[in-house]
Amino acid sequence: MKKLFTGGWLVGYRTYIISGIGILSAAGAYIVGDTDVFGMLSSIFTLGAIYFLRAATNTPTETINKTKENKNANTRKVSK
Repeated sequence: MKKLFTGGWLVGYRTYIISGIGILSAAGAYIVGDTDVFGMLSSIFTLGAIYFLRAATNTPTETINKTKENKNANTRKVSK
C-alpha cells in the first residue's frame, strides 16, 4: 500500500504517462467525433508542452555540479 501512495516504480514517470494518455484521449475524441480538429490540437500542444517542460527540468546532478565547477574555475581572483 505504501508503494501505491509514494508512486512505486512510476516515480518520475507519472507526468510522462499522464501526458501520453491525454494525447491519446484527445486523438480518440477527434476520431470518435466528440471534438473538432482545433480542440484536439489545442489539447495535444498543451500536453506536449507539459511533457517537454518536465523533461527540460530533469537535469542530472552531475551536469549541474560540472557547471558549478566550471563557473568557479573561470572566476578571477581580485587582489586587495
